[in-house]
Amino acid sequence: MIISKDTLFGVSLFPYLGFLWFMTRCHQTPRLALIGFYVLLIFVAVTIPAGIYAKVHYHEALANIDWLHGSAESFLSISNILVVLGFRQAIINQQKEKT
Repeated sequence: MIISKDTLFGVSLFPYLGFLWFMTRCHQTPRLALIGFYVLLIFVAVTIPAGIYAKVHYHEALANIDWLHGSAESFLSISNILVVLGFRQAIINQQKEKT
């Protein structure tokens, strides 16, 4: 049985939502990192319509329309930056507590 990439993409959202639920409830994830994990949902929400627009308007895959693909991917970059900065700040705070 072969699963299409679109189906796999849709199904993968459920484990990620479970991950977000757990990370939110455990209260141990740095706030800024948690926001970054949630921003990833914005990336998903932007990428889907961008992909549809690319297919309908340009008759191409999203990856082939640079301005549209880059705009959607910027949300992924923002998400990654927030996660890194959140955990970086947590490490700095923990090191300050040790001294």
